[in-house]
Amino acid sequence: MYKKFVQYVQELYKSEDFIPLHAPYFAGNEKKYLEECIDTTFVSSVGKFVDRFEQMMEDYTGATRAVVCVNGTNALHLALELVGVKAGDEVITQALTFIATANAISYANAIPVFIDVDKDTLGLSPKAVEDWLKNNSEVRDGTCFNKETGRRIKACIPMHTFGHPVHLDELIRICKQYHIELIEDAAESLGSFYKGKHTGTFGQIGILSFNGNKTITTGGGGMLLFQDKGLGDYAKHLSTQAKVPHRWEFVHDHVGYNYRMPNVNAALGCAQMEKIDDILKNKRETARLYEEYCTKNGLQFVKEPDGCSSNYWLNAIILDNREQREEFLEYTNSNKVMTRPIWALMNKLEMFKKCQTDSLINTQWLEDRVVNIPSSVRV
Repeated sequence: MYKKFVQYVQELYKSEDFIPLHAPYFAGNEKKYLEECIDTTFVSSVGKFVDRFEQMMEDYTGATRAVVCVNGTNALHLALELVGVKAGDEVITQALTFIATANAISYANAIPVFIDVDKDTLGLSPKAVEDWLKNNSEVRDGTCFNKETGRRIKACIPMHTFGHPVHLDELIRICKQYHIELIEDAAESLGSFYKGKHTGTFGQIGILSFNGNKTITTGGGGMLLFQDKGLGDYAKHLSTQAKVPHRWEFVHDHVGYNYRMPNVNAALGCAQMEKIDDILKNKRETARLYEEYCTKNGLQFVKEPDGCSSNYWLNAIILDNREQREEFLEYTNSNKVMTRPIWALMNKLEMFKKCQTDSLINTQWLEDRVVNIPSSVRV
């Protein structure tokens, strides 16, 4: 099975050289726009590409306001502050996620609570969240508290794993019922839609990432998405050291952050967004071919959830058990086809071992079996 899979991937990508998991794709105006930044000397956080990139993202996602950031992790940190998360608060999220989700909660001096995921989305399970809240929380005067710790439960961060949207309708209902702010970690889901609406536009704030291995890249970078323009404008202010606009005076009215994306990164983003439809079409075709191969060869392919259109950022398969997973990883990576397991669970990492969890039954099952396979744009 492993040899046949390697051969198929080599045929798919027309290469017997090393095949990476997800390489950036540059086929448009990237060089032209970077040269313009250099020629005009606008290479830092002031420049036309910054504003244009934000506008392009608003137009594409349907967000009322988009604000660029240095990376997705910083965007999450700022989002937590903007919804009012304070030191000692608790934030519900999933244990099956990239560490940035949990790290951002820690930057806010808050404490993550790790809840189980659904097998069909690989993302935070509304039922598991509701069950945990029923048994472990109480609402007093419009505020949700953890009955065991006494801490305020202020926010909930679902992560759209590999670009597959979570069940947002149910999560929105639960968060409203328990007076919890919803922040979408849509770092992996640019180009993914839930019931026709772009991910990252359902919660009070959503965030995107443009790391080098994402669907589009700015080298490093992130974005906050808002439906409240005023909150978005305030986020932009905080992300630029909270400097009050003036031609020469240095006056700052809040503790701000140096989270502003440079113009050179935004230039890459603008060029990439000009090609996003082609990129997504290519990736969906790759996913279709993988699904077809898996169906014929007895492998389980991770498909987009019902009612959703996923970007298929990283394709994934589900193997029979952890032993088979290890064998698959060893063979493929030893034969120049890069594959990787899903992330180590957050509650198993030293710094998060004491955090509360529920049973994490699906989470552990998926950790033992999920493997990512090459997902670059095929040229």
